[in-house]
Amino acid sequence: MNSNLPGVSSFTDRISGDGAEAWDIHLKASEALERGEDVILLSIGDPDFPTPDAIVNRAVEALRAGDTHYAATAGRTTLRQAIADDFQQRSELPTHYDNVVVFAGTQNALFATSMVLLEYGDEVIALDPMYVSYEASLQLGGAKLICVPQPAENAFRPDMNLITAAITPATKAIVITTPNNPTGVALTKSELQSIADLAIKHNLWVITDEIYTDIVFETEHFTIAALPGMAERTITINGLSKSHAMTGWRVGWTIAPKRLTPHFENLTLCMLYGIPGFVQEAATHALKEQRHASIEMRDIYKRRRDLVCSELANAEKLTVLKPQAAMYVMVDVRAYGLSSGDFCRELYAATGVSVLDAGAFGNSAKGWIRISYTLDEGTLRDGCRRIIHFLQQIHG
Repeated sequence: MNSNLPGVSSFTDRISGDGAEAWDIHLKASEALERGEDVILLSIGDPDFPTPDAIVNRAVEALRAGDTHYAATAGRTTLRQAIADDFQQRSELPTHYDNVVVFAGTQNALFATSMVLLEYGDEVIALDPMYVSYEASLQLGGAKLICVPQPAENAFRPDMNLITAAITPATKAIVITTPNNPTGVALTKSELQSIADLAIKHNLWVITDEIYTDIVFETEHFTIAALPGMAERTITINGLSKSHAMTGWRVGWTIAPKRLTPHFENLTLCMLYGIPGFVQEAATHALKEQRHASIEMRDIYKRRRDLVCSELANAEKLTVLKPQAAMYVMVDVRAYGLSSGDFCRELYAATGVSVLDAGAFGNSAKGWIRISYTLDEGTLRDGCRRIIHFLQQIHG
């Protein structure tokens, strides 16, 4: 690099890290798939379902009607109220559109939340393992991320003693994901109450990512904002990417105390200026008229989960954590003598199956891989059998 050229901001250091490197194998596999090679992508949580026709048609109708101009930066009142109504119905927590701000996906909503709440010198506790982008998103304003392990030996469930011990006078917030990516763990009401008690005792914010709310199987989804004393200190992040197979539409939101809404609006004015009106019309239709679509998808995911767990049970040395929710299976590969990163690389080279090194989600998940079940059952079965054949080759 020419040292005489202008440098870049130290901000760039805060948005890089191990998490950002997790996608290397997936990107390589995606390129191979585009070239027509025999690969199977089990490494990303992008639903293979098309967005339901009725939602697409609503967007097309809005486009043809000329809905191509600037839209309200915080989101149209109709969409924000639909989000509020949906949240209130689920949580029984009174919610108004003034509590809601719409963003270009949940990632954008997390970014905005970090910018509004956290600053240099703050500490924010995050339960490890966590989604790979949290590392950068939560530290971009200069806050320090405190990763609290949720041990694999306890099926990645919260360890309240470790969370309590991590709180210091500098702690500003606790970040949770329920249901969790990558583990598929859905926090119980009791676990959430314990976290809420800490937040109230130490006057902390809670940021809760609930993007997998609609993909919960045998258990029930609870939201921490509905617990006594928590609505005024909780930012709930959600969206339509997973529930309605709308990853590419980029529709996410925050539900938060009304006092934060003007700050979110000011931030969206600077970085986003609102999402397209025709997208908002489609999102409103999804929430008000297409809830059944998310139920149908959930039932298919459950069948796929059971298929993957059943197939992988044929490998003697694998430990498979059956998820309560979401679209991923966590698999312990430590018995095979490879790091999880090397396992993923050698598996792809030998079989064309792309999976994700779960260690990228945090130290608690080192030695584990994450398998996504967002493909049809035939492809999933093929992928699992290739994995088992690979294991037989390296360990007889």
